[in-house]
Amino acid sequence: MTRHLLLSRRRALCTLAIIALFAVTARTQAVAPAPKMDADPEIEAALRQVSAQRIQANIEKLVSFGTRLTLSAQDPASISAGHGIGAAREWIKSEFERYSKDCGGCLEVETDDFMEQPADRIPKATEIVNVYAVLKGTDAESAKRIVLVTGHYDSRNSDTLDVNGNAPGANDDASGTAVSLECARVLSKLKFRATIIFLTVAGEEQGLNGSHHFATMAKERGWNIEAVLNNDIVGGDKSAEQDHSVVRVFSEGVPVAATEQEIRRIRGLGGESDSGSRQLARYVAAVGQAYDPGVRPVMVFRLDRYLRGGDHYSFNQQGFSAVRLTEYREDFHHQHQNVRNENGIEYGDLLKFVDYGYVAHVARLNAATLALLAAAPAPPSNVHLLTKDLDNDSTLTWDASAGASGYEVLWRDTTSADWEHAQDVGNVTRTTLKLSKDNVIFAVRALDAAHHPSLSVVPLPER
Repeated sequence: MTRHLLLSRRRALCTLAIIALFAVTARTQAVAPAPKMDADPEIEAALRQVSAQRIQANIEKLVSFGTRLTLSAQDPASISAGHGIGAAREWIKSEFERYSKDCGGCLEVETDDFMEQPADRIPKATEIVNVYAVLKGTDAESAKRIVLVTGHYDSRNSDTLDVNGNAPGANDDASGTAVSLECARVLSKLKFRATIIFLTVAGEEQGLNGSHHFATMAKERGWNIEAVLNNDIVGGDKSAEQDHSVVRVFSEGVPVAATEQEIRRIRGLGGESDSGSRQLARYVAAVGQAYDPGVRPVMVFRLDRYLRGGDHYSFNQQGFSAVRLTEYREDFHHQHQNVRNENGIEYGDLLKFVDYGYVAHVARLNAATLALLAAAPAPPSNVHLLTKDLDNDSTLTWDASAGASGYEVLWRDTTSADWEHAQDVGNVTRTTLKLSKDNVIFAVRALDAAHHPSLSVVPLPER
């Protein structure tokens, strides 16, 4: 055979292969398009109410208290003088109460007070107060479901025991506190079937004390917290290397609260990236695509940054799905540092380094996620993948969700980070797909009549 004929045959075979590939791709896309969320016009209208100016005013007010160190003053005189953590918490409480008044008393404003005993960063017994507002769900049963946003209102300088030194904490974490406040102001004007909690905690810089107490309390009371959004350092520090177009979303892989039996099952199924927190991170990413809040969520499949921790971990420890949102590139000269100039470097967590427009974008992302989750039906329960027989079909079953009008089955390659395909299966609790369970990872989510999606649930094998 001549060289010319060989080349012609190879070209023909390549052409046929490409045609076949496109045909397979077309069939796959026709049957199983990529998952998507449809933007809700009412939620979009609420997001337009988020104000960078109000966020700036709130951050400036928090900084005005001089220090918000958990160990700082909280006596009546200091509160009256507007100095210390006691004054900060009273102001936060008054803001929540003002929002509640504006919506006809729709918010229940609460405090979670406790005495923290001496520890590494707490030299003497110290009162710690978490302040939060509850927007109760409109449906009696669905109101038992809770989605939560939080930020810590305490601050610190170089010395975690310095009760008098200036600790402005503009980015860490007045920015996250401002997100909780702005979400409460905007979303309190709407009604949702599930409950939303807008939380601000203290004691983070001393060892996650406030969030640990709140999460433990929630677990002991049997609260059904479906999702926790922790905003910590979301000020978009104005460093030259900052990327203001993205926000990181950190999430745990293998749940820290998993039992040994659960860990063995996760290993056997290849489910190391399918914790509830990972599903929440994927949900946040999808919300970012649907609502275009001005910042793009970037999933980081890691519990947190190196050498650092955050309040979402306290909720993870209690078995709740929780993620951390943080700016893309932190400037460590502007965190946990006394305010000073040294060797030409300006240190300190100052107002001048905060990008208020960026914080507003992050607040919109949080508000959209909270609203969508609170509007959606409950995630399906008892989701199972039948594995009784050796076959190449995949049958999934689940229990009906209150408020659901239909369900979607999602799937992705085992090596993919996010869901790649979705199949609307209607208002059923059992479906069979002509797809091998051995090759993909499945999940099921519930939809209401307005197509608000619940969190996705990965099935357990059933023999």
